[in-house]
Amino acid sequence: MAYITAKKLTVGYEKRVIGQELDFQIVPGDYLCIVGENGAGKTTLMKTLLGLIKPLGGELSYGDDLQANEIGYLPQQTPVQKDFPASVREIVLSGCQGRCGIRPFYNRKEKERAKEWMEKLDILPMANACYRELSGGQQQRVLLARALCATEKVILLDEPVAGLDPKVTMEMYKLIQTLNKEGVTVIMISHDIEAACLYASHILHIGEEIFYGTKEAYRESNAGAMFLNRRKGENAYA
Repeated sequence: MAYITAKKLTVGYEKRVIGQELDFQIVPGDYLCIVGENGAGKTTLMKTLLGLIKPLGGELSYGDDLQANEIGYLPQQTPVQKDFPASVREIVLSGCQGRCGIRPFYNRKEKERAKEWMEKLDILPMANACYRELSGGQQQRVLLARALCATEKVILLDEPVAGLDPKVTMEMYKLIQTLNKEGVTVIMISHDIEAACLYASHILHIGEEIFYGTKEAYRESNAGAMFLNRRKGENAYA
C-alpha cells in the first residue's frame, strides 16, 4: 500500500498556484527525488506533504498508517540555525517531541532511540558537543538523526548536501542510500540532477513540463533530456 498518493494535486499559497496537475505515488522503500527549475514549487510541495500548508486542489492521501506528522524532515539550514547553541544530544532528542504527547520530558525509550541513531550515523562521540561548533557535514548528520528519531518510515530532505564540499557530499549521499536500502523511504529535493539519476529510484520533475516515473524513464523523457543537457551546460561554465 502506498504511503502517499497525489492525484491532480495543486499546491501554492493563498490561492496563488505554484504547481499543479501533479500525479505521483510513494510506496515503502522508494527513493524519490524532486527536481525542477527554481521557483517551480519543489519546497511548496514538500511543505504540503508535511501538512504545513493545505493543497489548493486535487487529492493528497496517506496510507499504510502514515500520518503527515509522522514524516521526518531535514530542512535547508539558515545561518541562524547553523549557529544554534544546543548540544548534539539535545537536537537529536528533539526529533522525539512528537512522541511525547503532553509529557514535558523524554522517557527512557526515546533517549535510547536517539542514542541508537547517533551511533548509526557516527555522531555519538560528539553527543555533548555544541552543535554550532561542528562542521557542515557533521551538522547535517545531526539533523538527519533528528529526522529519523521522528520516524523510521519516511524522511523528507530539502537539499541535504547544499554547501558541503565534494567529499562530504559523497559521504552524505552514500549514507542516505544506505538508510534507503535498510528500509527508510526517502523523498529529496535536489538540484544535483546527476546524483538524482544515480541514487533515486524515481524522479518527480515539476515546472513547465511535469514528469513522474523511474529514473531510467526520466533520462529518456523530454523533460529529463532537456534538464540534464541544460545542467551539463551550466556546469561546463561554472
